[in-house]
Amino acid sequence: MIAASAAVVSLMVVLSLPYWLPRAVTAVRVWLFARINGPDGIPVPGDLVGVSRFLEVYSHPAADGRSRGAALSDLFWYWLSPGAEVHQEHLEPGPRYADVARCTRRMLTMPSQAADELAVASLRAALPYQNGLVRLRDLMMPVWAEFYHRVVFGVPCPPGVRELIVGHAHDVITSLKCCGLRHMDRRLRLTRHLRQSLDLVPHPLPETLDRDERAYYLQGTFFNTAVVQSAEATAHVLMEIAAHGHDGPLDTLVERTLHAFPLFGVAHRITSDDIVLDELAVIPAGSVLCFNYADFHRAGGDIPFGVAANRPCPAWHLAPIGIRAVVREIVEGYDLATSARHTRPLPSRGPCLMTPRGRPVRARRAILAFVRLRDRWEEVWRSVLQLVLGTYMVWDARRLRLCERHFDR
Repeated sequence: MIAASAAVVSLMVVLSLPYWLPRAVTAVRVWLFARINGPDGIPVPGDLVGVSRFLEVYSHPAADGRSRGAALSDLFWYWLSPGAEVHQEHLEPGPRYADVARCTRRMLTMPSQAADELAVASLRAALPYQNGLVRLRDLMMPVWAEFYHRVVFGVPCPPGVRELIVGHAHDVITSLKCCGLRHMDRRLRLTRHLRQSLDLVPHPLPETLDRDERAYYLQGTFFNTAVVQSAEATAHVLMEIAAHGHDGPLDTLVERTLHAFPLFGVAHRITSDDIVLDELAVIPAGSVLCFNYADFHRAGGDIPFGVAANRPCPAWHLAPIGIRAVVREIVEGYDLATSARHTRPLPSRGPCLMTPRGRPVRARRAILAFVRLRDRWEEVWRSVLQLVLGTYMVWDARRLRLCERHFDR
């Protein structure tokens, strides 16, 4: 009798794992990361800076330091390497940043119609025929690799090069979400290709960067951040359509989705001067501000592409046009359905049933039930994996001190 009762209890515990274990492990992971990184960050919004003053502090001229002086920078440089020192998001203010930012704006500036046509051409070149279960983020990566190759080089992307770009981007985002370790050989293959291809870029590249740095700049800005963020944004929009359907303007859907699922979690800034909040509250120079976009959006704020006073996303005009064009083409050709959980980080990569539009699907309910069950159990093992790999990578980043050593030199 006792053995039977114990077996029943054990079975109940096992069956309940998807409902409590991922949250518990995530809480432990957040606590561990905070312990390893140290208490040097000021959360915004938080006790010192509330939601109502988020934009004021975010836009303050003194909130302009990017990497130097923050232990957290070592972790971000670790995830973004190689070439994090010339990544546009992490360059300190000054002539090098201004030079790089001008180059990026030149490359990303095009008429709306041209951007729409480029996105459609990229989709048709890189998206194979689909009929069945897919992972939306994986599906979108080659599309945006094609798109940004055409932006940078002005020509279609050879399939082998597209594979290099996707492999690199996938490796960065997988490690950043703590679902896998870094594979620097995979990343450096793209670096070598870009270094050899610099003379084929029809745009003038930043004069303040040497040849190696120019390759790193293209790799980090266009073939990492741009590809990853565009693929994730598109996957989020398609997940919303798959889960809830859509019958309104696509512009509204894209805007609403990016508000509900902001692409960035937390970004840190180092204050170059005191920020006076009032006569009793001052943020001293050298403080590390940790801006939590998700918390701000949940409280009603809305900055999916940043603000003009603090380095807005350089693709703020181009990206929504391209995302809208890709989504439009997909929903015209395919029916989408999903029963998977939709979260901001999207570690599941967006499980979805994707079938040619209007074609009957056998056992549709059974397939979606399988997707729901698989998704719940994937959360169990993935949460443990993220705890183990994330802890190791935070420790390894602190050991390597990529950012700190760069500025020491």
